[in-house]
Amino acid sequence: MKRILLVIRRELAIWTKRPVYLLGSVGVMALSAIFFLTFFSQGLPEKLPIGVVDLDHSSTSRNFTQQLDATQMGRVVDFDDISSARREMDAGRITSYVIIPEHFDADVQSFRCPKMEIYVNTMYPVIGGALAYKDIAFMVNLTNGAVQRQVLRAKGVPEGEIMARIQPVVIDAHNIGNSPASYAYYLNNMVLMCILAMCIMLVVSYSLASELKYGTSKQLLRISGDSLAVALAGKLTPYTLLFTVLGFVLQLIMFGPLHYPLAGSVWVMLLATLLLVLATEAVAVFVVSMVPTLRISVCISALYSVLAFSFAGFTLPVTSLPAALRGMSCIYPIRFYYQIFVREAYFGSGFAGWWPMCVCLLLFGLLPAIGSKRLYNAYKYQQYPRN
Repeated sequence: MKRILLVIRRELAIWTKRPVYLLGSVGVMALSAIFFLTFFSQGLPEKLPIGVVDLDHSSTSRNFTQQLDATQMGRVVDFDDISSARREMDAGRITSYVIIPEHFDADVQSFRCPKMEIYVNTMYPVIGGALAYKDIAFMVNLTNGAVQRQVLRAKGVPEGEIMARIQPVVIDAHNIGNSPASYAYYLNNMVLMCILAMCIMLVVSYSLASELKYGTSKQLLRISGDSLAVALAGKLTPYTLLFTVLGFVLQLIMFGPLHYPLAGSVWVMLLATLLLVLATEAVAVFVVSMVPTLRISVCISALYSVLAFSFAGFTLPVTSLPAALRGMSCIYPIRFYYQIFVREAYFGSGFAGWWPMCVCLLLFGLLPAIGSKRLYNAYKYQQYPRN
């Protein structure tokens, strides 16, 4: 314990000399939390600019434009011609635009099925374009239903049968766990924890590999009594405490003042955060032990962390990935954290639902033992690739 305390003091002294450790942990997480928690403060983007090119100028087209502008997420921007609307979308000032063709009202009244063209920018921004298309498609369907209702009324169909013909099946949808369908409730929980895992990978791998870069690894082993286990315990303890506190603060802010949905226990989420920190640190130690070079190990850690956003399963279901890539999700601790989050925060499944995921996170702790001999030789005898 005395040697571990000496290593901890040494590591804290390094923090004071190299602010990159605190900037890469506290600084990054603070900025990320402020950005995402304020960016999604409304839950969903509102008043997205949607262009409308009205070539008909009829009462039906004006009514459609007014109804589209009245939606929660839409804000109509009128254009006189198609080219100006296209320029504005290319410049990123509008997310999409819809073209109401000439003779739109006359074609509707004559049952000639006019075509309404919709152009959506799904690249910048992705969320804005998708939501704008959803709003436009919703209003097109409402307009179509209104036209059918007028036609059926003209044919003398009783009012009781009109809605049955227009919408024979009524959908009664219930959003489980996220009733307002808020992007904040779903994305912030996972995006911030993914960023936390990324910070852990980069900072820990940099800390371990920098001992070789600056030639201080022999001094570290001398302080630890020539024991790699003592050296790792002393070096990782400050990072474990730091990142665990950061994770706890994020969880308590989201489930506390921001009232993010939590069907289960907050203690389970705090336990999952602690296990995520320990598992990610174990992966970082494994990467450095396999490639004990500062430049390469940090690059591998960065690539590994970035791919976690895709393989965790919260942006794209793992079952939708190609068969050759589905198994890769198991090499990311954030994947098992995500499963704990869904089962506990959304469904409140209890111990029976999340304990297997905790076991999987604990298994990541075995990774440092695989490359311990290689890391010890690199620290002790400076046996590592220098190019």
